[in-house]
Amino acid sequence: MRKICVSTFEEAEDYINRIPRFGAKHTVEDTAAFLEKLGSPDRSMKIIHVAGTNGKGSVCAYMRNILESAGYRVAVFTSPHLVDIRERFVWDGKMISREDFLEVFLLVYQALDWQSLERDQPGAYHPSYFEYLFLMAMLYFARQKPDYCILETGLGGRLDATNAVFHKELSVITRIGLDHTEYLGETMEKIAWEKAGIMRRGAPAVCWDTNPGTKDVFSRKASELGIPAVFVSKKDYTFGKFKKKTIDFSLRTGYYGYISLTLHTIAVYQMENASLAVRAIETLDGGKTVSADQIRAGVESCFWAGRMEEVLPEVYVDGAHNEDGIRAFLETVALDGVKERREAGQEETGQKETGEEEAGQGAGRSLLFAAVKDKDCRSMTAELAASGLFDRIAIARLKTGRTSDPMALKEMFPPCCFPQVSVYESAEEAFRSLLSGRKDGERVYVAGSLYLAGEIKELISRDKF
Repeated sequence: MRKICVSTFEEAEDYINRIPRFGAKHTVEDTAAFLEKLGSPDRSMKIIHVAGTNGKGSVCAYMRNILESAGYRVAVFTSPHLVDIRERFVWDGKMISREDFLEVFLLVYQALDWQSLERDQPGAYHPSYFEYLFLMAMLYFARQKPDYCILETGLGGRLDATNAVFHKELSVITRIGLDHTEYLGETMEKIAWEKAGIMRRGAPAVCWDTNPGTKDVFSRKASELGIPAVFVSKKDYTFGKFKKKTIDFSLRTGYYGYISLTLHTIAVYQMENASLAVRAIETLDGGKTVSADQIRAGVESCFWAGRMEEVLPEVYVDGAHNEDGIRAFLETVALDGVKERREAGQEETGQKETGEEEAGQGAGRSLLFAAVKDKDCRSMTAELAASGLFDRIAIARLKTGRTSDPMALKEMFPPCCFPQVSVYESAEEAFRSLLSGRKDGERVYVAGSLYLAGEIKELISRDKF
């Protein structure tokens, strides 16, 4: 490791991007020691810590919006980013500026022991990709003096860099699923144990009740620490109706009774994430400063990019990137009304269900799919195949070196399941092909990887469609 001159945002970003993302990591104690070297910026903030397999970013977003609706100023550190690395650092509703990004980058950079690093001395500390960004976030947020700082774990919980903070106000754990099993364990209970590692004495825990096994893990950990554990499940909310691409539902709470809430999304899985966020704020605040009306306003105004986001008319990008995520994605797709629109079109034109559709009359669905090779691609493709929801599937190669080979993905789909499965060497080529060939009323979905979501969002921001 050699010290170089870094004087611009672009050079700082390039330096961070050159740090291996999945190389050797340090211990939480290493990160904590470096935080102290930086002046312990974490100790000045009230921290809400969020772990889980799916839904972490959405829960962070809902909590932030609710707190901001109640007049609090909130800092949020999330990962990954979709297009701009600065998306990870949000203060008072805005991304960090390029100037501030460079400034806190340099504060970390200058605090490194370059003499030891250049000599490759054993134990010389240089942050990993994620650790570097986390350290920057702590420096930046501490300067802003937020009322609350929300931290999303990167991977796991117990050993995650974000777990190096000294004190927490609240721990939140979202749905548990089988992901990153090579790091976290091969059972739901082992993964839950790693996530439970974010729990801390003096900080209540709010957890999604995934199943009896994970609930037992969380309950035992909370008992060991002498803290309350609040569980939230699907039994706590009731779906109302879809209305103009919004979802109405009712949530049972402790302090406010039943609250009627509206989500500006078609993603049915966001009822789960919003419910967990509301109960988390309720546990944090005790109904003292946050009102039911402020909760409603915060939930209704919330937006989280890349989660069933309508990026073009009838084109939806979803960050589903593991088996549980794909299952939740398909639950929403199944309720999207395409079948009803197709049947209505057939009735108007006198078509039979066997179906010969005239051009322009066949409302249907197509999917752009890609995945990274360290995910359980076979399980994801099995879920997609079993759903029978798509008329066309385009499989693409991602730009990242972690991409799965698109031909290998295609071979995982049973050949008889779909009328058309096509392979493309880039997400852009696949996306343009789906758009150019779609019928009137056909809905296009993009799912399988957050890398894919980022590529498509960047493409749309750059080009006109």
